[in-house]
Amino acid sequence: MIHENQPFGSLSTHEQSLLDAAGAVWATDINKHRDLVVRTYSPLVLQADNSGIDVERDVSYGSAERQRLDVYTRDEWRNESRDVLMFFHGGAFIRGNKSANGAIYDNVTYWFAHQGCVAVNVEYRLAADAPYPGGAEDVIAAVRWVQQHIAASGGNPRRIFLMGHSAGGSHVASALLDPAMLDRLNENDVAGAMLISARLKADVLPDNPNANGVRAYFGEDETLYAERSPASHVERSNVPLLIAVAEHENTHLDRYGREFYDCALQSDRTAITRFLKLNRHNHTSIVAHFNSGEETLGPQLIRFMHDTR
Repeated sequence: MIHENQPFGSLSTHEQSLLDAAGAVWATDINKHRDLVVRTYSPLVLQADNSGIDVERDVSYGSAERQRLDVYTRDEWRNESRDVLMFFHGGAFIRGNKSANGAIYDNVTYWFAHQGCVAVNVEYRLAADAPYPGGAEDVIAAVRWVQQHIAASGGNPRRIFLMGHSAGGSHVASALLDPAMLDRLNENDVAGAMLISARLKADVLPDNPNANGVRAYFGEDETLYAERSPASHVERSNVPLLIAVAEHENTHLDRYGREFYDCALQSDRTAITRFLKLNRHNHTSIVAHFNSGEETLGPQLIRFMHDTR
Protein backbone atom coordinates (compact mmCIF):
# COMPACT_ATOMS: atom_id res chain seq x y z
CA MET A 1 0.00 0.00 0.00
CA ILE A 2 1.31 3.44 -0.95
CA HIS A 3 0.32 6.63 0.83
CA GLU A 4 0.85 9.85 -1.09
CA ASN A 5 1.36 13.16 0.66
CA GLN A 6 3.30 15.22 -1.79
CA PRO A 7 3.22 18.99 -1.49
CA PHE A 8 0.82 20.81 -3.75
CA GLY A 9 2.59 22.89 -6.38
CA SER A 10 -0.19 24.55 -8.36
CA LEU A 11 -2.63 25.96 -5.80
CA SER A 12 -2.12 29.19 -3.90
CA THR A 13 -1.94 29.01 -0.12
CA HIS A 14 -5.40 30.56 0.05
CA GLU A 15 -6.86 28.07 -2.44
CA GLN A 16 -5.33 25.14 -0.61
CA SER A 17 -6.67 26.38 2.71
CA LEU A 18 -10.17 26.59 1.21
CA LEU A 19 -9.93 23.01 -0.04
CA ASP A 20 -8.55 21.79 3.28
CA ALA A 21 -11.44 23.43 5.10
CA ALA A 22 -13.95 21.89 2.69
CA GLY A 23 -12.32 18.49 3.03
CA ALA A 24 -12.74 18.51 6.78
CA VAL A 25 -16.52 18.78 6.34
CA TRP A 26 -16.78 17.26 2.86
CA ALA A 27 -19.77 15.00 3.44
CA THR A 28 -21.94 17.78 4.91
CA ASP A 29 -22.55 19.25 1.43
CA ILE A 30 -20.86 17.32 -1.34
CA ASN A 31 -22.46 19.37 -4.13
CA LYS A 32 -21.28 22.70 -2.69
CA HIS A 33 -17.79 21.35 -2.09
CA ARG A 34 -17.60 19.68 -5.50
CA ASP A 35 -18.43 23.02 -7.13
CA LEU A 36 -15.69 24.69 -5.09
CA VAL A 37 -13.13 22.17 -6.32
CA VAL A 38 -14.21 22.58 -9.94
CA ARG A 39 -14.03 26.39 -9.66
CA THR A 40 -10.59 26.15 -8.08
CA TYR A 41 -8.95 23.76 -10.53
CA SER A 42 -10.62 24.77 -13.80
CA PRO A 43 -8.56 27.97 -14.35
CA LEU A 44 -5.35 26.03 -13.71
CA VAL A 45 -6.37 23.26 -16.10
CA LEU A 46 -7.31 25.76 -18.81
CA GLN A 47 -3.83 27.30 -18.61
CA ALA A 48 -2.19 24.03 -19.68
CA ASP A 49 -0.43 24.01 -23.05
CA ASN A 50 -2.14 21.22 -24.94
CA SER A 51 -0.80 22.19 -28.35
CA GLY A 52 0.08 19.25 -30.57
CA ILE A 53 -2.58 16.99 -29.05
CA ASP A 54 -5.31 16.23 -31.57
CA VAL A 55 -8.80 15.52 -30.24
CA GLU A 56 -11.48 13.77 -32.27
CA ARG A 57 -14.68 14.52 -30.39
CA ASP A 58 -18.08 12.86 -30.07
CA VAL A 59 -17.31 9.62 -31.88
CA SER A 60 -20.24 7.20 -31.58
CA TYR A 61 -19.61 3.77 -30.10
CA GLY A 62 -23.32 2.90 -29.93
CA SER A 63 -26.71 4.09 -31.10
CA ALA A 64 -27.68 6.11 -28.00
CA GLU A 65 -26.98 9.84 -27.87
CA ARG A 66 -24.72 9.52 -24.82
CA GLN A 67 -22.69 6.65 -26.25
CA ARG A 68 -19.93 8.98 -27.41
CA LEU A 69 -16.22 9.26 -26.85
CA ASP A 70 -13.31 11.60 -27.57
CA VAL A 71 -9.91 10.34 -28.77
CA TYR A 72 -6.71 12.22 -27.82
CA THR A 73 -3.56 11.54 -29.82
CA ARG A 74 -0.76 13.20 -31.78
CA ASP A 75 -0.41 13.11 -35.52
CA GLU A 76 3.08 11.59 -35.31
CA TRP A 77 1.76 8.64 -33.28
CA ARG A 78 -0.61 7.32 -35.92
CA ASN A 79 1.82 4.64 -37.13
CA GLU A 80 2.84 3.66 -33.59
CA SER A 81 1.39 1.32 -30.95
CA ARG A 82 1.00 3.20 -27.68
CA ASP A 83 -0.71 2.42 -24.41
CA VAL A 84 -4.40 3.38 -24.39
CA LEU A 85 -6.11 5.01 -21.40
CA MET A 86 -9.92 5.05 -21.33
CA PHE A 87 -11.52 7.39 -18.76
CA PHE A 88 -15.09 7.02 -17.46
CA HIS A 89 -16.45 10.03 -15.53
CA GLY A 90 -18.52 10.05 -12.35
CA GLY A 91 -21.88 11.57 -11.51
CA ALA A 92 -23.69 9.38 -8.96
CA PHE A 93 -25.21 7.29 -11.80
CA ILE A 94 -27.71 10.02 -12.71
CA ARG A 95 -25.63 12.96 -13.99
CA GLY A 96 -22.25 13.95 -15.41
CA ASN A 97 -20.61 13.90 -18.82
CA LYS A 98 -17.17 13.60 -20.30
CA SER A 99 -16.65 17.37 -20.28
CA ALA A 100 -18.34 19.15 -17.41
CA ASN A 101 -17.19 22.66 -18.35
CA GLY A 102 -14.57 22.34 -21.07
CA ALA A 103 -11.92 21.69 -18.42
CA ILE A 104 -13.07 18.84 -16.17
CA TYR A 105 -12.79 15.93 -17.19
CA ASP A 106 -10.90 16.76 -20.38
CA ASN A 107 -7.97 17.44 -18.05
CA VAL A 108 -7.57 13.74 -17.27
CA THR A 109 -7.26 12.60 -20.87
CA TYR A 110 -5.08 15.56 -21.85
CA TRP A 111 -2.71 14.64 -19.02
CA PHE A 112 -2.41 11.04 -20.16
CA ALA A 113 -1.82 12.20 -23.73
CA HIS A 114 1.03 14.35 -22.41
CA GLN A 115 2.49 11.17 -20.88
CA GLY A 116 2.53 9.47 -24.28
CA CYS A 117 -0.75 7.55 -24.12
CA VAL A 118 -3.54 7.58 -26.65
CA ALA A 119 -6.39 8.67 -24.37
CA VAL A 120 -10.14 8.13 -24.73
CA ASN A 121 -12.72 10.11 -22.76
CA VAL A 122 -15.99 8.17 -22.62
CA GLU A 123 -19.56 9.29 -21.98
CA TYR A 124 -22.19 6.69 -21.13
CA ARG A 125 -25.92 6.35 -20.54
CA LEU A 126 -27.34 7.34 -17.15
CA ALA A 127 -30.11 6.06 -14.91
CA ALA A 128 -33.03 6.02 -15.10
CA ASP A 129 -32.81 5.67 -18.90
CA ALA A 130 -30.20 2.93 -18.55
CA PRO A 131 -30.44 1.29 -15.11
CA TYR A 132 -28.27 -1.62 -14.00
CA PRO A 133 -26.40 -3.04 -15.82
CA GLY A 134 -26.51 -0.29 -18.48
CA GLY A 135 -23.37 1.53 -17.33
CA ALA A 136 -21.25 -1.62 -17.39
CA GLU A 137 -22.69 -2.53 -20.80
CA ASP A 138 -21.53 0.85 -22.09
CA VAL A 139 -18.02 0.31 -20.71
CA ILE A 140 -17.87 -2.98 -22.60
CA ALA A 141 -19.28 -1.41 -25.78
CA ALA A 142 -16.71 1.41 -25.63
CA VAL A 143 -13.87 -1.08 -25.10
CA ARG A 144 -15.06 -3.13 -28.09
CA TRP A 145 -15.04 0.03 -30.21
CA VAL A 146 -11.52 0.89 -29.07
CA GLN A 147 -10.29 -2.64 -29.75
CA GLN A 148 -11.48 -2.32 -33.34
CA HIS A 149 -10.52 1.29 -34.11
CA ILE A 150 -7.78 2.63 -31.83
CA ALA A 151 -4.88 1.37 -33.96
CA ALA A 152 -5.75 4.08 -36.51
CA SER A 153 -4.93 6.67 -33.83
CA GLY A 154 -1.66 5.02 -32.81
CA GLY A 155 -3.04 3.00 -29.90
CA ASN A 156 -2.24 -0.60 -29.06
CA PRO A 157 -5.50 -2.59 -28.72
CA ARG A 158 -3.61 -5.10 -26.57
CA ARG A 159 -2.64 -2.41 -24.06
CA ILE A 160 -5.96 -0.87 -23.00
CA PHE A 161 -6.26 0.53 -19.47
CA LEU A 162 -9.55 1.56 -17.90
CA MET A 163 -9.84 4.41 -15.39
CA GLY A 164 -13.19 5.01 -13.73
CA HIS A 165 -14.06 7.73 -11.22
CA SER A 166 -16.92 7.38 -8.72
CA ALA A 167 -19.92 5.89 -10.59
CA GLY A 168 -17.65 5.43 -13.60
CA GLY A 169 -15.40 3.29 -11.40
CA SER A 170 -18.40 1.20 -10.41
CA HIS A 171 -19.24 0.61 -14.06
CA VAL A 172 -15.64 -0.32 -14.91
CA ALA A 173 -15.50 -2.76 -12.00
CA SER A 174 -18.82 -4.35 -12.98
CA ALA A 175 -17.64 -4.72 -16.59
CA LEU A 176 -14.70 -6.75 -15.26
CA LEU A 177 -16.28 -8.61 -12.37
CA ASP A 178 -20.05 -8.96 -12.53
CA PRO A 179 -21.09 -12.49 -13.57
CA ALA A 180 -24.35 -11.04 -14.94
CA MET A 181 -22.32 -9.48 -17.77
CA LEU A 182 -22.30 -12.13 -20.48
CA ASP A 183 -19.65 -10.25 -22.48
CA ARG A 184 -17.58 -9.49 -19.38
CA LEU A 185 -14.10 -8.06 -19.98
CA ASN A 186 -11.05 -10.10 -19.00
CA GLU A 187 -7.27 -9.97 -19.06
CA ASN A 188 -7.30 -10.62 -22.80
CA ASP A 189 -9.32 -7.43 -23.32
CA VAL A 190 -7.69 -4.94 -20.94
CA ALA A 191 -4.20 -4.64 -19.50
CA GLY A 192 -5.33 -3.06 -16.24
CA ALA A 193 -8.00 -1.03 -14.47
CA MET A 194 -7.76 1.93 -12.09
CA LEU A 195 -10.75 2.45 -9.79
CA ILE A 196 -10.65 6.01 -8.46
CA SER A 197 -12.98 6.89 -5.56
CA ALA A 198 -15.26 4.24 -7.02
CA ARG A 199 -18.58 3.09 -5.61
CA LEU A 200 -17.79 -0.60 -5.26
CA LYS A 201 -20.75 -1.46 -3.03
CA ALA A 202 -24.36 -0.37 -3.55
CA ASP A 203 -26.02 1.05 -0.47
CA VAL A 204 -28.80 3.46 0.46
CA LEU A 205 -27.70 4.04 4.04
CA PRO A 206 -29.12 7.16 5.71
CA ASP A 207 -25.76 8.96 5.48
CA ASN A 208 -25.16 8.13 1.81
CA PRO A 209 -25.52 11.52 0.05
CA ASN A 210 -26.06 9.75 -3.28
CA ALA A 211 -28.64 7.21 -2.14
CA ASN A 212 -31.13 8.44 -4.75
CA GLY A 213 -28.62 7.78 -7.50
CA VAL A 214 -27.96 4.28 -6.17
CA ARG A 215 -31.70 3.54 -6.19
CA ALA A 216 -32.10 4.94 -9.69
CA TYR A 217 -29.32 2.72 -11.04
CA PHE A 218 -29.34 -0.45 -8.94
CA GLY A 219 -33.12 -0.52 -8.41
CA GLU A 220 -35.51 -0.26 -5.49
CA ASP A 221 -35.02 -3.86 -4.34
CA GLU A 222 -32.22 -3.62 -1.78
CA THR A 223 -32.01 -7.41 -1.52
CA LEU A 224 -30.32 -7.35 -4.95
CA TYR A 225 -27.64 -4.83 -4.01
CA ALA A 226 -25.02 -7.29 -2.79
CA GLU A 227 -25.37 -9.42 -5.92
CA ARG A 228 -25.11 -6.33 -8.12
CA SER A 229 -22.14 -4.79 -6.29
CA PRO A 230 -18.67 -5.19 -7.83
CA ALA A 231 -17.26 -5.81 -4.35
CA SER A 232 -19.09 -9.14 -4.22
CA HIS A 233 -17.17 -10.53 -7.19
CA VAL A 234 -13.53 -9.52 -6.71
CA GLU A 235 -12.23 -13.01 -7.40
CA ARG A 236 -13.81 -13.24 -10.86
CA SER A 237 -11.10 -11.29 -12.69
CA ASN A 238 -7.35 -11.49 -12.96
CA VAL A 239 -6.98 -8.06 -14.56
CA PRO A 240 -4.39 -5.94 -12.71
CA LEU A 241 -6.19 -3.47 -10.43
CA LEU A 242 -5.30 -0.22 -8.72
CA ILE A 243 -7.74 1.19 -6.18
CA ALA A 244 -7.36 4.83 -5.11
CA VAL A 245 -9.34 6.82 -2.56
CA ALA A 246 -9.11 10.35 -1.22
CA GLU A 247 -8.65 11.36 2.39
CA HIS A 248 -11.96 13.26 2.19
CA GLU A 249 -14.43 10.98 0.46
CA ASN A 250 -18.13 10.74 -0.15
CA THR A 251 -19.36 8.74 2.82
CA HIS A 252 -18.20 5.09 2.94
CA LEU A 253 -16.34 5.09 -0.43
CA ASP A 254 -12.90 5.06 1.21
CA ARG A 255 -13.92 2.15 3.42
CA TYR A 256 -15.40 0.24 0.49
CA GLY A 257 -12.22 0.80 -1.51
CA ARG A 258 -10.01 -0.57 1.25
CA GLU A 259 -12.31 -3.55 1.83
CA PHE A 260 -12.27 -4.27 -1.90
CA TYR A 261 -8.46 -4.19 -1.88
CA ASP A 262 -8.28 -6.51 1.14
CA CYS A 263 -10.67 -8.98 -0.52
CA ALA A 264 -8.59 -8.92 -3.69
CA LEU A 265 -5.47 -9.78 -1.72
CA GLN A 266 -7.25 -12.68 0.00
CA SER A 267 -8.58 -14.11 -3.27
CA ASP A 268 -6.81 -16.37 -5.74
CA ARG A 269 -5.94 -13.43 -7.98
CA THR A 270 -2.29 -13.28 -9.05
CA ALA A 271 -2.40 -9.98 -10.96
CA ILE A 272 -0.98 -6.72 -9.59
CA THR A 273 -3.27 -5.17 -6.97
CA ARG A 274 -2.46 -1.80 -5.42
CA PHE A 275 -4.12 0.63 -3.04
CA LEU A 276 -3.47 4.37 -2.82
CA LYS A 277 -4.77 6.95 -0.39
CA LEU A 278 -4.43 10.56 -1.50
CA ASN A 279 -3.96 12.71 1.56
CA ARG A 280 -5.47 16.23 1.53
CA HIS A 281 -7.49 15.30 -1.56
CA ASN A 282 -11.25 14.91 -1.78
CA HIS A 283 -13.69 12.98 -3.93
CA THR A 284 -13.52 15.56 -6.73
CA SER A 285 -9.97 16.89 -6.55
CA ILE A 286 -8.60 13.36 -6.90
CA VAL A 287 -9.32 13.75 -10.63
CA ALA A 288 -9.74 17.53 -10.99
CA HIS A 289 -6.03 18.13 -10.29
CA PHE A 290 -4.84 16.30 -13.42
CA ASN A 291 -3.08 18.58 -15.94
CA SER A 292 -3.12 21.50 -13.49
CA GLY A 293 0.62 21.43 -12.78
CA GLU A 294 0.14 19.24 -9.72
CA GLU A 295 1.67 15.78 -10.04
CA THR A 296 0.01 13.78 -7.28
CA LEU A 297 -1.87 10.70 -8.49
CA GLY A 298 -0.88 10.58 -12.16
CA PRO A 299 2.72 9.35 -11.80
CA GLN A 300 1.52 6.45 -9.64
CA LEU A 301 -0.95 5.45 -12.34
CA ILE A 302 1.72 5.59 -15.04
CA ARG A 303 3.98 3.43 -12.86
CA PHE A 304 1.17 0.91 -12.44
CA MET A 305 0.67 0.80 -16.21
CA HIS A 306 4.38 0.27 -16.84
CA ASP A 307 4.55 -2.47 -14.19
CA THR A 308 1.96 -4.53 -16.06
CA ARG A 309 4.34 -5.15 -18.94
